[in-house]
Amino acid sequence: SILQKLPVLIKLPRSVLEKAKLLRSQPAQIVEPKGLLYVQQREFAVTTPKDGSVSILGSDDATTCHIVVLRHTGSGATCLTHCDGSDTEAEVSLIMSSVKSFSNSTGCGRLEVHLVGGFNDDRQLSQKLTNQLLRAFDLQPEDVHLVTFCVTGKKENDPLAVNVKTAEIFPATFPEKGPDEDLRSAHVLTGAPLTNIYDAKTEQLRIGPYFWGPFPHVDFWLEQDDAQILQNLSTSPLAEPPHFVSHIRSTLTFLKEHPFPSRSLFPDRKPRIYKKNEEGLWEQVCSDKI
Repeated sequence: SILQKLPVLIKLPRSVLEKAKLLRSQPAQIVEPKGLLYVQQREFAVTTPKDGSVSILGSDDATTCHIVVLRHTGSGATCLTHCDGSDTEAEVSLIMSSVKSFSNSTGCGRLEVHLVGGFNDDRQLSQKLTNQLLRAFDLQPEDVHLVTFCVTGKKENDPLAVNVKTAEIFPATFPEKGPDEDLRSAHVLTGAPLTNIYDAKTEQLRIGPYFWGPFPHVDFWLEQDDAQILQNLSTSPLAEPPHFVSHIRSTLTFLKEHPFPSRSLFPDRKPRIYKKNEEGLWEQVCSDKI
């Protein structure tokens, strides 16, 4: 089991240690929007090598969070999620089910997990999340093989991507993180659970419908300087990327503009649906055409 390989790092198999060292040594690749599905915090997406629209799953800004990649070697079904410790056991069960739903007809292969992210923060939030994830995977009835264990190290935001077709895992940067970046961030900031954003069978990105009430003290927070926002709205103020404050301001502004998304964003209570166009970019389509 995974837990038998921990808690002492030196007891990890040499292959796992070498994989982590190799991953750390690689420069980040720039992943362009074509073929990319970017996954935000508390989101997950799963697809297979047969997908004609998405070939790369990716996420970043995992300070105290962890990016998890779960893959079945037989079917190639691959899930990427960005966990923050909100409900780890339920989240692991959810992504296990999502990968297995594409792998039931495959007799051969095994489940492999890759864990990346976190740093040695003062409150040990990263270490707590690492332990939660290892325990949750260990409790699964199926064998899950730990292949990459690159967690709780230096103060980095650990950007990560996985090529669904080749199974390659590599550091990455993402110039484009859409669509609906502010909407999806607002969903997280208002306490959303882990959400599946992609339907691999139809190759559609589905956002919402999301519902929340007026965000508490939104005007107060928008009036604060950058230092106050960083100190009070981050779990790791010393490790956040440079764009953290501008991202939070943008999300708060969005929440102020849409205090009741049931009226302004989802009046018909249907998701916002996107498909990749001929250029490989997300393009919104009308739900009544689906």
